[in-house]
Amino acid sequence: MSFAALLETLNSVIWSPALVFLCLAVGVYFTLTTLFLQVRCLPDMMRQIVSNKKSGSGVSSFESLMISLAGRVGVGNIAGVATAIAFGGPGAVFWMWAVALLGSATSFIECTLAQIYKEKDRDTGEYRGGPAYYIEKAYKHTRAGKFMLVYAVVFAVAMMLATSYFLPGIQANGVAAAMHNVWGTDVRISAVVLGILLAVIIMGGVRRIANFASLVVPLMAVVYILASIVIMFVNFDRIDDVFSLIFRSAFDQEAMFSGMLGSAIMWGVKRGIYSNEAGQGTGPQSAAAAEVSHPAKQGFVQAFAVYAGTLFVCSATAFIILSTDMYKVFEGESQDGPVRYAGQLADGVDVGPGFVQEGLNSFVPGIGAGFVALAIVLFAFTTVLAYYYMAETNLAYFNRWIPNHKVRVSLLIGLRVLAVASVVIGATTTPGNAWALGDIGVGVTTWLNIIAITIVQIPAHKALWDYQRQKKAGLDPVFEPEKLGIKNADFWTVRAMEERIAAKRAAGDSDSNDEIDGKPNPQ
Repeated sequence: MSFAALLETLNSVIWSPALVFLCLAVGVYFTLTTLFLQVRCLPDMMRQIVSNKKSGSGVSSFESLMISLAGRVGVGNIAGVATAIAFGGPGAVFWMWAVALLGSATSFIECTLAQIYKEKDRDTGEYRGGPAYYIEKAYKHTRAGKFMLVYAVVFAVAMMLATSYFLPGIQANGVAAAMHNVWGTDVRISAVVLGILLAVIIMGGVRRIANFASLVVPLMAVVYILASIVIMFVNFDRIDDVFSLIFRSAFDQEAMFSGMLGSAIMWGVKRGIYSNEAGQGTGPQSAAAAEVSHPAKQGFVQAFAVYAGTLFVCSATAFIILSTDMYKVFEGESQDGPVRYAGQLADGVDVGPGFVQEGLNSFVPGIGAGFVALAIVLFAFTTVLAYYYMAETNLAYFNRWIPNHKVRVSLLIGLRVLAVASVVIGATTTPGNAWALGDIGVGVTTWLNIIAITIVQIPAHKALWDYQRQKKAGLDPVFEPEKLGIKNADFWTVRAMEERIAAKRAAGDSDSNDEIDGKPNPQ
């Protein structure tokens, strides 16, 4: 069996209809249990996004959002949308929207859990958290503790492999391909330049990553969306036709795409998860880095991030492609299969960024290729940075058990070398293998995380209702896990204790130095 055939077999097992159903079902479940949080709590989302609270240990909610969006807004929002349309038809766009809307509630749960069970990195002082942390800690005090520890270790290993090698390769491959197609840049040169830039930035740690993402991501996303809006106004008479085509195709009501309902759902959900990352387990790691007074606050921010990644950027891509008729739809989920619909796209344009490039060129000849290439370069590079941060967070999870500082530093250096190598290798490999490896990485971590958050969901729900009770009382919500019966949230327990000690000192209580509420002073 060839390597490509092996990857295809693994993907068919991992990305079976069961995973698609699970993602949708869990999204529906959390939508119901949070009482449609993704719509009901939009004002809270907007308030938290503009919050600029940060500390020496944590970044602001906005900076955390930018790290998260750096991971969500990448090649998948351009090439991934084109791929979904090519193999699932226009109806795949609807299912991308559906998984984003449902995924917003899922993202709230997983990111709130990440905040609840976060820790301070003993080497950097930065906040660390994510699925490995909440899988281990949520039931640490129960008989299931040992099993959940093993589960957490398996997840951390899978996430490190996915984010340090598999997923960066997709982004680097997209960058190299775009630069080669537009400017004729040798992929080896692109690989070297990307590797050097990545090495320079990741050496600065999470703050340099956050600063870079906060500068680049909003700017490029806004410019890209504005370009799609301009095209929308120019093609105003086609807006109804485009949306009608999407909805008809999504439910197998469009004659030219009849019989493609299963493919539309499969490709829409798969690429939807790629673009919004809800349930994948990547968003919680950047969520844990934020400085907030209550975990639900960052949960709201990350719930909105799903909208930004799929409903905004992916929709912009879809409209550029569909309104200009620059796409093809294939049968058999392969470019080698029969062409179901040819559109206005010239022969020889591969599935991927070429669809968007030709769409823009049909609007203003000569600008499409360069604009899309630049968007891909910036989106993809910031995504690689986000992936590296996730890999480092999971390495930090293991480093908690390594007492020797030099060994921990050596492992961190090794991870950085691996991340740079993955970019260089990914940029020079074939697109098919790059995407196949990425699909495996996303699929495995999604399986593990989706199952995990259904098991450990209760603390996130408690945090949500606690936040809303405090808001209703006119308070700025502050999290005290012990009052909610949440165990092993050690960071918050210590913080609450320190704040009560500080309050007693301010009130002139001389005994506050020894103990508080019968518990030792953490200081």
